[in-house]
Amino acid sequence: MSDGKRSTDGYAENAAALVVQYESITFDDVHRDILHLVPAAPARAIDIGAGTGRDAAALAARGHQVLAVEPTAELLAEARRLHASPLIEWLDDGLPELARVRARGERYDLAFLTAVWMHLDAAERGAAMAALASLLTPGGLVFMTLRHGPVPPGRRMFDVSADETAALAGANGLAEIHRGSREDMLSRGAVTWSVLALRRGGV
Repeated sequence: MSDGKRSTDGYAENAAALVVQYESITFDDVHRDILHLVPAAPARAIDIGAGTGRDAAALAARGHQVLAVEPTAELLAEARRLHASPLIEWLDDGLPELARVRARGERYDLAFLTAVWMHLDAAERGAAMAALASLLTPGGLVFMTLRHGPVPPGRRMFDVSADETAALAGANGLAEIHRGSREDMLSRGAVTWSVLALRRGGV
C-alpha cells in the first residue's frame, strides 16, 4: 500500500480494550436507523470486519445464517469465544479482496460493514465495492457505517463521505435506499457517523 500502513493497524495491539468497547454497545443501538430494513425471515448474512462478533451474534439470534469475516487474529479469537453459535461460521479474511470469501462461490442476502469502510484508501474502496457487489444475491442489502472525525493514534483511516460511497456503490449496481447520520455512541465528541443502506439490482 502506498502509505505503508495496513487497514488493520492498531487493532491487534488494542484487542482487549476494543472487546470491552465494542461489546458495551448493542446491535440494536448501533443499527437503530436501519433495523426496519433487516428482514425478519431467516437469510444468509455476511458480517465483514466482524470485530468481536457482536453484530454476527445478533443476526444469528434473529435466525440468520452468518459468515463472520475478521482479519485480526486476536479479535477473531475473542469473537469465537464470546459468541459461539451454530448459525455463525468464522473466517479469517479481509477487504479489499475478500479472496477466501469469494473462493467459496456463495451469495448473501445481507452484508454488514460496521466501522470498516474508512480503513480503505481510494483504490482499495474501488476493489472492495466490486467484490462486495459480486457477493450479493439480487435484491441483497448492504448496511454500512462511515466514521468521520479525528484518527486515533496508530490507526489507518480516511475521511470517506456518504456521497462518494453511494456513487461508488451505484457504479457497481448497488442503489442507495437509506442515508442517515448519528452521534458517536462512545461519546467521542468530535466523531460522527454516516449510515448507508444499499440494495443490489437484478432478478
